[in-house]
Amino acid sequence: MSKKVIILVSLIFILVTGGMFGFAYLNKQDTADTAPVVPEVVGNKKNTYGITQIDGTHFYIDGVHTIVGELPMPTPCDLLATDATVAESMPEQIMLRFDVINNSPTCIEQETTQRFKVSATASNQATFSATFMGDTIKLNLVEAAPGETPEDFELFIKG
Repeated sequence: MSKKVIILVSLIFILVTGGMFGFAYLNKQDTADTAPVVPEVVGNKKNTYGITQIDGTHFYIDGVHTIVGELPMPTPCDLLATDATVAESMPEQIMLRFDVINNSPTCIEQETTQRFKVSATASNQATFSATFMGDTIKLNLVEAAPGETPEDFELFIKG
């Protein structure tokens, strides 16, 4: 090969290599400019437990709805507090509220299951919704088996 061909091939190689690095740099800059902006969490109640759905068993006995279930908590010091409110409408709307109480400044990180049992008096046509630490969450209710009662579900309350 002649000296001119070697120089020409070397120059083309350098231009192609430089072009690839330039393209990658520009593409990286463009991606950084269009990165999605994560909104700030507003409010003082933040669901740091990662709970987005609560599963429970639904009992309807003598006009009383009872929901039982369990949730995983990151420490044994996290206590689950439940409350039910019935809105007067037809059909009634039952709002279940789940909150976590932890008065311990230090506690070992050990996942612990917290059981709950919450009841409300309403018609059998009532609808349910739920919040966890103030955030609306999905409520997955399974009807109890025939002959099963809420007393069959052991509730462990710390005190």
